[in-house]
Amino acid sequence: MSKIQYKNFEFWISNFQFKLVVGKFLFCLFFIACYQLPTFAQQDVNVLLQKVKAKIESVNDYEANGKMKTNVAFLKVPVATIKMYFKKPNKLKIKNEKGISFVPRGAVSINLNNILSGNKYTVIDIGEDKISGAKVRVVKLLPDDDNADIILSTLYIDETNLVIKKAKTTTKDNGTYELEMTYGKYTAYGLPDKVIFSFNTKDYKLPKGITFDFDDGAVKKPVEKNKKGRAEIVLSSYIINKGVLDSVFL
Repeated sequence: MSKIQYKNFEFWISNFQFKLVVGKFLFCLFFIACYQLPTFAQQDVNVLLQKVKAKIESVNDYEANGKMKTNVAFLKVPVATIKMYFKKPNKLKIKNEKGISFVPRGAVSINLNNILSGNKYTVIDIGEDKISGAKVRVVKLLPDDDNADIILSTLYIDETNLVIKKAKTTTKDNGTYELEMTYGKYTAYGLPDKVIFSFNTKDYKLPKGITFDFDDGAVKKPVEKNKKGRAEIVLSSYIINKGVLDSVFL
């Protein structure tokens, strides 16, 4: 028998009843904990996303110098010296000093600011993964607006430095794009030193009146469908928050 005392009252219950009461109590605690865990995790990933967003939004504009190497099926494209410009909320332009930069027209608007703008999306915590041996948090963003151009974004976040190391974005009109970013001198601003941009060549159209040599020596050969294109941009320097004229983006 076990004695239970409550205020000025005492009563006795059998050991079996005592174990039954304690068992039910522990089961209730376990049930509550299981119910609350997803909520806590969801709150945590939302906080993480807001911190990453705050870092990205600290940059109002920038001008960056770099080199871009483009790899599109059958095309010989020389390494280009470029300038990349950005201005809030979503203006982004890559200027090649000589010739044409092979970046799909819709792709330049797919930047991290666009992906994280506003809070009109559902956040799903996928868990952890690794990129180059480093742990990252995987988060999926589902836009609440059915008419939004972006259908789904998957972000791979470095929780220590609060930067996005990889982003996969699927859009309605401009295909699927993948960004891989390496950080260094400008990590504090959330700006990468290196960006690898992958896209489907079927989403790219050669500008009218422009021809290039192909690997087999022919010209005007259509770009193969369903092949991966790749642009690698190495940025040597940034000028941050010093103002960029709107005329740059015309």
